[in-house]
Amino acid sequence: MADESVVESPVKRQRDDDEENEVSVSMDVEGGKDPLSNGLSSVIPGWFSEISSMWPGEAHSLKVEKILFQGKSEYQNVMVFQSSTYGKVLVLDGVIQLTERDECAYQEMITHLPLCSIPNPKKVLVIGGGDGGVIREVAHHSSVEKIDICEIDKMVVDVSKQYFPDVAVGYDDPRVTLHIGDGVAFLKEVPEGTYDAVIVDSSDPIGPAQELFEKPFFSSVAKALRPGGVVCTQAESIWLHMDIIEDIVANCRQIFKGSVNYAWTTVPTYPSGMIGFMLCSTEGPPVDFKHPVNPIDENESQKSVRPLKFYNSEIHTAAFCLPSFAKRKIGSKAN
Repeated sequence: MADESVVESPVKRQRDDDEENEVSVSMDVEGGKDPLSNGLSSVIPGWFSEISSMWPGEAHSLKVEKILFQGKSEYQNVMVFQSSTYGKVLVLDGVIQLTERDECAYQEMITHLPLCSIPNPKKVLVIGGGDGGVIREVAHHSSVEKIDICEIDKMVVDVSKQYFPDVAVGYDDPRVTLHIGDGVAFLKEVPEGTYDAVIVDSSDPIGPAQELFEKPFFSSVAKALRPGGVVCTQAESIWLHMDIIEDIVANCRQIFKGSVNYAWTTVPTYPSGMIGFMLCSTEGPPVDFKHPVNPIDENESQKSVRPLKFYNSEIHTAAFCLPSFAKRKIGSKAN
């Protein structure tokens, strides 16, 4: 292991009023590398606080035991740190992507909500998801014959394999083919009707993920799906991003002529403690997302190398129940 050193680093974050807010962060850094200037946001030394204009006026903080990795890829800043309570944490451009403790709530739901809603999925495409968690979950489905994953940032894949082997284990499955590149461009080259399911594991609609929330991308997804095929995409928080969600729902209603539904799950380390999913199907055999037709057998799951920690048939159906304020806003626009 590399020598450890203590680094004192000023951390600068741009505020909404364009003034710079500078604070000092002190913690152990594996390898003695200086933290990137925008890798940490904290008003308390030794704590990571997720500060962003996408959730103004609030921040969730985790105590940092040690920074394990920091680097800058072609697309974004990448950091891994050991937290006191959530295990190792992966951060991209200052935003938490996953923690060892609660990643199951996101990875299992974004995968099994769509795949348990159709019988015998065989070909699955994952856009994003470079950490490998989604393909790990897709592998639970024995009917699946081919898993393609298109991730734009190779550093995310490499870092995940090194620091999150229990998540990146999905890459060991022989059905998986990794494509490093732009998911939007990849989809444009996919022959019509190729996939039974497309899962879009994107970050927030800023930076490299912005195109994954726009109408042309959804049109490409619909074209790549067979009749009655399904898509599940990360769709933000009803507490923070209702305007974004309404736009996503409106776009999907125009593109997808089957079912259009919004579901959600709890993830403690995501802003507001929850995250939503947009689930849509193309015209063809009807898909009732609220009542899964392809349940993962509980006994078979328990015998597997990694039993499910979060998903089950009951929570599947419950995920589509919306709070009244959200139902009034988006419930009538979905179906």
